[in-house]
Amino acid sequence: MELVDQHTKKIMEGCKERARDAGLRFEDETLEYIVTNRDLIELTPKVMIPTLYDYWVHDVEVLKETGKYELYPANPYETVINTRPAISFYNDNNPDWMNVMIFYHVLAHIDFFQKNLYFQHTWDYDFTGQALSDKRMIAKLRSEKGRWLDYVIEFTRGLDNLVGYHYELSRFAYPDTAIRNKRVDYYFDVFLQSEKKVKISEYIKEIERYNECLKASKKTGEKEFFSDITKKYPEFEALYKKQYKKKTGRKIDLIQFLIEHSEFLKKEENQWMKPVMEVIRKTSIFFQPQIRTKIMNEGWASYWHEKLFLKDDRIKGHEVDFAKAHSGVASLPRVGLNPYALGLRLFQYIEELVDKGKYSVEFKRLLNSSDRKNFDKKTGKGMDFIFKLRQNYNDFLFINTFVDDDFVALHNLFVAGKRLNKNKMVWEYFVKSRNAKDYRQMLLDMLYHPPDIQVDLDRTKNGNLYLVHHFEGKPLVKDFISNTMLGIEYMWGNTVQLETSEVAAVPTSQAAAYVSGPTAGMKEEQKPREIKWESVLYTMKNRRLSRIVIRKI
Repeated sequence: MELVDQHTKKIMEGCKERARDAGLRFEDETLEYIVTNRDLIELTPKVMIPTLYDYWVHDVEVLKETGKYELYPANPYETVINTRPAISFYNDNNPDWMNVMIFYHVLAHIDFFQKNLYFQHTWDYDFTGQALSDKRMIAKLRSEKGRWLDYVIEFTRGLDNLVGYHYELSRFAYPDTAIRNKRVDYYFDVFLQSEKKVKISEYIKEIERYNECLKASKKTGEKEFFSDITKKYPEFEALYKKQYKKKTGRKIDLIQFLIEHSEFLKKEENQWMKPVMEVIRKTSIFFQPQIRTKIMNEGWASYWHEKLFLKDDRIKGHEVDFAKAHSGVASLPRVGLNPYALGLRLFQYIEELVDKGKYSVEFKRLLNSSDRKNFDKKTGKGMDFIFKLRQNYNDFLFINTFVDDDFVALHNLFVAGKRLNKNKMVWEYFVKSRNAKDYRQMLLDMLYHPPDIQVDLDRTKNGNLYLVHHFEGKPLVKDFISNTMLGIEYMWGNTVQLETSEVAAVPTSQAAAYVSGPTAGMKEEQKPREIKWESVLYTMKNRRLSRIVIRKI
């Protein structure tokens, strides 16, 4: 792995100029590396973060992908990570014309990372630097604790989809000036006077330094002031959070609850586990927005690499090559989901919709198909509108708002069903529905949606931890319950209970069945039986899992 040469860097800088002229916004500093396919295979398990902590599962993934590559060789074009500065990796087989296309794609990704509000908790620090520090800490602990460190990592990673991402995001979406002032008040009124008991002269100097920082920059002055305090007094943050936690009753996720309340982890010999768990939690929160904006992010990048590449005079003579590469990335599959293709077409559809004034009540009230087809207000506001979407939406809002009847009809989209042909003993795919509501629901079902599991403080008694799964129509995957609760029991140090909902067992005779037909080989399935749910309680005690039914729902 090495930095791109000056010739390739010049191409990138030219792409930056054209991208900025088109409206994309991103920081000037970027790093571009040339990598081999083997480099990509080794980086992929670490989500392309070279400095991420080492873990045995990463090594297993490398072996698996290496074997797969030997059977099915492929050349990935690029990948880019949301760091400061943004880092991108390019295959060493890419010709110059392809790098022009790829650079536009990458710059659009960087624009999305640095402007979409769901990423705002990642804007103020360099994750690769933080990850390197965490990696060194974990490596040191591994040399001391051996396999026990990997147990803690594995048990915590079993919970890393339950992190309080939205709690973290809400601090930025709804900034509370009063809370920020409490931090200042705590420092001057409590920390300096009661904890440190500083001299009056030093106290006055701190007030003057605080005012100077605010004069220098109202936006970042306070942040810089407390950054210096953290260096001078490393214990300040912990003491403030302890004080703040008592007064605010803030919401915390399961990993945080274990770190703060587990009697097992409070023991002196187990204190080392807490920073390891916090590393897993921070890493998960950092990557949460990427999985929640996959369709928008890839669609935005595909939209801009197509738009800018075709206007770039440096690619003359390679239009056909571009068409082949682009179609491979952005073709709509008949079955399944291609986030690049869906996101690209949605952005194009929305831009045209707003340009013609169709995103309006006036247009929605039209019933005549001819009037709807010829409706065109020529607003010219489509581009501004999709930039606002890029800033404020995630995949759920994007799909739920804009995948409508016109979009589904425009691209001839449908929901595919799958059935077994017993005569031929093969699976058959068929058009199950062309309804926009059904297609939209299919897409929403494919989105990342981790379960909502919270600690029930009222029932967490006598050392037992009581967890409640807030049921949203999808049961937990039973295969994961045992191992996950085993890990929680280990880190909690006592019995763990989980209340959840599952499908009630029914007699076999009531189950839906397939019926063979004399000609088609298969008739439609019988009417699905009504699903009945029951509330169940799992208990993990002394590494043994038990299950009881609490009530019928």
